[in-house]
Amino acid sequence: MSKRSKLRELIAAPEILVMPGVFDGYSTRLLGASGFAAGFVTGAGVSEASLGWADQGIMGLEENLRVTRALASCCEQPLIADADTGYGNAVNVHFTVRAFDGAGLAGVMIEDQVWPKRCGHMKGKQVISAEEGAEKIRAAAEARLDPQLLIMSRTDSLATHGIDEVIKRLNMYAEAGADLLFADALLATDHITTVVKNVSKPVCVNMGFGIRQRSTTPLISARRLQELGVAVVVYPRLLTAAAIQGMKNAIATLKESIESGDVIERPDLVVSFEELNDLVGIAELERIEQRYLTPEQYQQKYEHAAYEKRP
Repeated sequence: MSKRSKLRELIAAPEILVMPGVFDGYSTRLLGASGFAAGFVTGAGVSEASLGWADQGIMGLEENLRVTRALASCCEQPLIADADTGYGNAVNVHFTVRAFDGAGLAGVMIEDQVWPKRCGHMKGKQVISAEEGAEKIRAAAEARLDPQLLIMSRTDSLATHGIDEVIKRLNMYAEAGADLLFADALLATDHITTVVKNVSKPVCVNMGFGIRQRSTTPLISARRLQELGVAVVVYPRLLTAAAIQGMKNAIATLKESIESGDVIERPDLVVSFEELNDLVGIAELERIEQRYLTPEQYQQKYEHAAYEKRP
């Protein structure tokens, strides 16, 4: 089964699909190693980790595509790309979807913010008209070379127009060809329930983990979201926030070591060199090397290692 068919099967299943947000090679490898069935490539995470700037439209298509293509190629699980607004009008959306289709993604998300967009949980959002948003989703759906490529439509209209507009837009986007509907930054459980009951396609929600940001979606367990009828939940900022906290802890310990003059050993702060290598596929690289190097080349590289030609 292809990744795209698998993603559609997972969304249609009775159980809610939980998708951690991935943003680099480490987080994407951890997705599979931890047993998750699919992942969401967080545009905010890619922008912030790659460029060092907040998610306010600084990253363009090429940077996003470069990172996302690499993540899809090192991952057996289906991934949904965050294609922001499609980087322009419906014509730009056409070529954006073609690019992600060719890059091996299982799905592409297009949102209805005005460009330059911003993280859905930031102030200052603006949205295009519902009619233009629907045409952009139609352009996305018709641009697919593979009809199995999933189109996920996102609206940020709650903050600007209210819940009735959210429902209106999501239904328009569904009619235009969206397969999965996402209303970002819903403010209450009742909003989620209302959206699920009043739209025509499966619903995805965005969830934090461990801490709720002020004036955004309340923290709700995946099990409870499933009971509410939600098909997919994404955790886009969990791994980015955890990575930053881990790096802060490690660099603070390094500074402490320098200031005290002592060697500080803290294995709780880091994975071992062996675990890191295992995560990023060293065993597979070694299998490829052993398969194609001559015995002489292999002995020169590893000297005392026993050479075994793989079939």
